[in-house]
Amino acid sequence: MVLLSAVTKSLGRAYALAFAERGASVVVNDLGGDFKGYGKSSSAADKVVSEIRANGGKAVPNYDSVEDGEKLVKSALEAFGRIDIVINNAGILRDRSFVRISDEDWDIIHRIHLRGSFLVTRAAWNHMKNQKFGRIIMTSSAAGIYGNFGQANYSAAKLGLLGLSNTIAIEGRKYNIHCNTIAPTAGSRLTQTVMPQDLIDAFKPEYVAPLVLWLCHETCMENGSLFEVGAGWIGKLRWERSLGAIVRGKDQPMTPEAVRDKWEKVCDFNNASKPRSIQESISVLNDALSQIESQGSISMNSTNSRSVVSSAVDTTSLVGRELTTKVYKYTHLEPILYALGVGMSTKDPDHLKFLFEGSEEFCCLPTFGVIPAQTSMFDGVPSIPGLDMDLAKMLHGEQYLELYKPLPTSGELRSVSTIADLLDKGSGAVLLIDVNTYCGKDLVCYNQFSLFFVGAGGFGGKRTSEKAKVTVNPPKRPPDAILSDVTTSDQAALYRLSGDWNPLHLDPSFAALGGFQKPILHGLCTFGFAARNVLKQFANNDVTRFKAIKVRFAKPVFPGQTLQTEMWKEGNRIHFQTKVKETGDLAIAGGYVDIVSALDKPSALEPTAGLQSDLVFEEIGRRIKEVGHELVRKVNAVFQWDITKDGKTAVQWTIDLKNGSGSVYQGPARSSADTTFTLSDQDFMDVVQKKTNPQKAFFSGKLKVKGNIMLSQKLEMILKDYAKL
Repeated sequence: MVLLSAVTKSLGRAYALAFAERGASVVVNDLGGDFKGYGKSSSAADKVVSEIRANGGKAVPNYDSVEDGEKLVKSALEAFGRIDIVINNAGILRDRSFVRISDEDWDIIHRIHLRGSFLVTRAAWNHMKNQKFGRIIMTSSAAGIYGNFGQANYSAAKLGLLGLSNTIAIEGRKYNIHCNTIAPTAGSRLTQTVMPQDLIDAFKPEYVAPLVLWLCHETCMENGSLFEVGAGWIGKLRWERSLGAIVRGKDQPMTPEAVRDKWEKVCDFNNASKPRSIQESISVLNDALSQIESQGSISMNSTNSRSVVSSAVDTTSLVGRELTTKVYKYTHLEPILYALGVGMSTKDPDHLKFLFEGSEEFCCLPTFGVIPAQTSMFDGVPSIPGLDMDLAKMLHGEQYLELYKPLPTSGELRSVSTIADLLDKGSGAVLLIDVNTYCGKDLVCYNQFSLFFVGAGGFGGKRTSEKAKVTVNPPKRPPDAILSDVTTSDQAALYRLSGDWNPLHLDPSFAALGGFQKPILHGLCTFGFAARNVLKQFANNDVTRFKAIKVRFAKPVFPGQTLQTEMWKEGNRIHFQTKVKETGDLAIAGGYVDIVSALDKPSALEPTAGLQSDLVFEEIGRRIKEVGHELVRKVNAVFQWDITKDGKTAVQWTIDLKNGSGSVYQGPARSSADTTFTLSDQDFMDVVQKKTNPQKAFFSGKLKVKGNIMLSQKLEMILKDYAKL
């Protein structure tokens, strides 16, 4: 169900008609005033509702002001029982030059545009939250993004909508509520004051509506974004920030003269960063503080104090350079040794399939994928002229691993490492190394190692990279699950047998050189502990459901300490962090594991041998291929069939007439089904062969229907007119 505000604007009418044409039920809201906000009339909303109904759609009018957001949402719930989409489109103009704007002109613009959107969205919020679905559109403007003469009040409100949308997107993400902002250019009553008539005629509202419909679709994952749109063109906008400059030294005053002397660099957008969150925005300040503290006093009057170093470092030629290719040969011994190294034990029956090669389910832990990759990575750290890339000063900062298929339990893997990027963090340099690992010609996994080299920074390079896989902070609520593991005093000695021979983890004298009171546990060992806890807690130790993991190594762990992994489930992403229980320190921060939903995997159903319905669905699939595009246009729905035998689900079939050119396939719907039918194999055949009337089967309980039952009428058309059954 869609709630649209202000349809007398041409855009609102275009949205309403487009949503209705696609089968949505629409609440058409308009107060009916003129473009300055004066007057009131029901005719505008009534006219659009009449158009929708004349075309066979569902719509009801609403004449309340957007300042009465609760009334608007109440109308939607009374008419259709739920609210899925809110399009905040209401707006008026009170154009004046800045010094001529009255208090009334300022206040009414903010009341209608900004406060009205807030009130309508707030009224719909809990309904969307409870149903775990919502799509919200805020309507900004080029005037809000760039400013426009005579529209200070309007510009301020329109940019305010962007800030509102960005925060709603963050808060709604865990409830599957997405919020995006559009800045449309279209001919309407609001653009008459700023666009000539010939342009108004060229920028049709129909060229904006498709973007809005896509952003509101259940399969669209876009969230917290801003788009300019018009005349058939769409562009996404984002913030850009110069690398900036540090203009003070440690224990030194900061002066206007220092700002002046660094002004050119402050405003230099070469190698600019593109922060995507407040955390990324603040991170540059933390880097600056680190650099100030580590470098001490800097010259405040020189604009090129780092030019001597930067001129010696050619970072552009580094990116994409292939470093090395390593072949890793192994038997079942290595995966078992790795599993023991990350704390698995025969005390837990669930661990047997990772520890016993004779198990029918014998498999590798997903994080074993770092083992063949790390050899390639460590051997491939390059020597870069102008930078002190000392391996003795290298810290493993972050790790990302993505699996494309379960790892073989033995065989030969080939890992190819390349330089993804080189970053200047001031107090050090960060080298991003990508490693792709192959089994034969098949890519089985991908790793990204983030390596921090202490003291190698300050060469004038960029601070951030779009190629870097970023960590994500966990939700601000108690964890959904907490699991603890006590590491042994020999944990590092055992884990290093998997191939990380760094003496830092075993030799006390070497650890002392690194500033540690005793040897520390491998970060990737803690990584393995955490990952297997997530796999057990949220994927039932099914390695085929493990997709990817990302972590940041925060503080060291000493063998013998207790690891406490805290986990939060947000859809198919499991956020986690690992603490040292004895100290409360974070060892792993910002971690997440992406898992594949059990519903997205082929179901472990009863054997389907002898099911007559299989032949019918295969025949439907063949016949629909000939007219798929036509059916998708007419039907626009996904139907799932759960076919039972002896009271148990034996097979699932999906008829998808919503996506692409349509398809029929065995298995559950890949996108959510609009209607799901459940009946036995024999009852299905009786319905197909017209031995049983579908309505009679439904009322007798033989046919169960879940979802949009009205769509079953369109399904009947498929079976009769197209599949010829």
